[in-house]
Amino acid sequence: MDLNPLMPTIVAIARQAGEKIMAVYTSADFSVEHKDDNSPLTAADMASHHHIVDALAALTPQYPVLSEENASELAFEERSQWQTYWLVNPLDGTREFIKRNDEFSILIALVHEHKPVLGVVHAPALNQTWFASLGNGAYKQTNGEPFPISARHTADPLQVVGSKSHRDPVMPQFPEQIGAYEYSVMGSILKACMVADGSADIYPRLGPTSEWDTAAAQIIVEEAGGHFTRSDMQPMRYNTKESLLNPYFFVFGKDYRDWSQYLS
Repeated sequence: MDLNPLMPTIVAIARQAGEKIMAVYTSADFSVEHKDDNSPLTAADMASHHHIVDALAALTPQYPVLSEENASELAFEERSQWQTYWLVNPLDGTREFIKRNDEFSILIALVHEHKPVLGVVHAPALNQTWFASLGNGAYKQTNGEPFPISARHTADPLQVVGSKSHRDPVMPQFPEQIGAYEYSVMGSILKACMVADGSADIYPRLGPTSEWDTAAAQIIVEEAGGHFTRSDMQPMRYNTKESLLNPYFFVFGKDYRDWSQYLS
C-alpha cells in the first residue's frame, strides 16, 4: 500500500472536522446527551462524524468506515470480513470538550490486517496535529511545515502521564513500583502523542478504552520509535473479536521494558 499520497488528504479531512467541532465549542452554549453506556454526546461529535465518514467514503469507497458513532450498526459478522478499513473517533475527549479545557482530538486511522498503518491525531483547540504512516516516520505540525518527531530514551526521573478525567483505580499503585517519577495529566489520546514526540516516557492505561481510541496514535508512536503494547506486553490488534473494547495497555518510548512486572 502506498500510503504517502493519502496523508495530506487525511490530515485535511481531520482539520476540516476540527473546524466543525470548534464552531460548536466556541458557541455560547451546546447541549449534551448521553448514549446507552452513559458516555456524553454533543452536536460536535456528530458534525465531525458525518464529515469524516462522508469524506472517507468519497476518497476511498473500497474501504468501509467504522466510527464510534456508527459502531453499534455494524455486526461483527460483517466487519470480521474486512481486511482494510478506516477506524475513526470523531471527538476523543468529549468530557474535556464539555469542560472546555482544549484537550480533545480527532482520530483517524487506516487499519490493515488488524494493525494500524496510517494515523492522524488532530487537536483543533491546541492547533496541533500528529500523523504517521507505515515506513514513513512520524510528524507533528503546529504552525508552518510538519517536522519529524521521535520518542525518547527513558528519562530520570521517569515522566509518567495519565488521564485527566478517568483516574484508574490501579494507577496509584503502579508508579510506586517503578522508582523516581513525575506524574502529569492530559486529556484524550494526546497522552500517547506526548510519548511519541518525546514529552513523556510512559502512558499506562489500566482502564477501559475502545479500539477507535488508540489505533491512530499507535502507528504514530511506533513510527516515532516508541512502543504501544497490551499490558501483558503483547501486540495491540484490532477487529479480532465481537467486542470493540481494548485490553489495558502501555505506551512507552524507545527503551523496551517489561512494564507488566510492576503490576500486582
